[in-house]
Amino acid sequence: MIDVSSAYSNIGDLVYMTPLDKSMTLSNNGTNVYLKKECLQPVKSFKLRGAMNKMLSLTDDEKKKGVVTISSGNHGLSVSYCAKYLGINNVKIIVPKNTPKAKTEMIKAYGGDVLMMGDNYDEAHSMGESFVRENKMIYIDPYDKDPMVYAGQGTVGMEIMKQNPDIDTILVPIGGGGLITGVSIGARIMNPNVRIIGVQTEACPAMKAAINENIFYGEYPNDESICEALIGGIGELAFRLRHECIDEVVTVKEKTIQAAVKFLALKEKTIVEPSGAVCVAAIVENQKIIGDNVACVLSGGNIDENLFTEIISN
Repeated sequence: MIDVSSAYSNIGDLVYMTPLDKSMTLSNNGTNVYLKKECLQPVKSFKLRGAMNKMLSLTDDEKKKGVVTISSGNHGLSVSYCAKYLGINNVKIIVPKNTPKAKTEMIKAYGGDVLMMGDNYDEAHSMGESFVRENKMIYIDPYDKDPMVYAGQGTVGMEIMKQNPDIDTILVPIGGGGLITGVSIGARIMNPNVRIIGVQTEACPAMKAAINENIFYGEYPNDESICEALIGGIGELAFRLRHECIDEVVTVKEKTIQAAVKFLALKEKTIVEPSGAVCVAAIVENQKIIGDNVACVLSGGNIDENLFTEIISN
């Protein structure tokens, strides 16, 4: 159903094989820690993979209708980028009002029309669904139930195992759950025993709650967070595959996430947005991560300038 191998062939020449760099500052005598730097994709996010895999499948008639999506920022940016590459002129990107300016400006730079709806992602999604129903455009699913999007995200997992077959544990940020589901399937093509650990902010532990309570949370309440890309409910397909694809979910404090962003910038010389830094936050917070060779997915680097300055200064 989620064909990561085909996605890998489809998009291999159109996305970067991002580095899997060993972190000398995070590694210790017992554990080697590697950073999978998806923040170095052209759009500074892994979301390019799923959007590209899906949009390459569109027919000429579908391209003429135009595309629309609902996003916290990075998926919308990726859809806008892919649309420009594929010559699609009608592109609508629905985002919440709290989307960082760094993301909305890049969406516009690639030709997408930004439509701001709602104060957070769940509100934007609810309002955006009405727009999608009323307009005859092609919807590019950000995380919910499109297997082609999940498969594209899963190429991250395949790459990690190709770059270092000794990886035994992969830490993955969880927002809607498309990335961790895809990564799990992709990585386990090459090593069925690799351990997959999801990381969420304490401000919105939707997947952790869904697993613990066996309830599908399409929407989920949240506290104030700097991780706008991880806020909201989880995807339907991610929920269905949660036991198959996820070994454990841990949560990290917002304060630790800020520390991880600063650590990555100053010690690793890598700019990562808060949502993309949660896996490093889990290590900084001394979560009990078991593994000899651990890969941390740095999922995105589109951090707001003012927020970055504030974090670095403190």
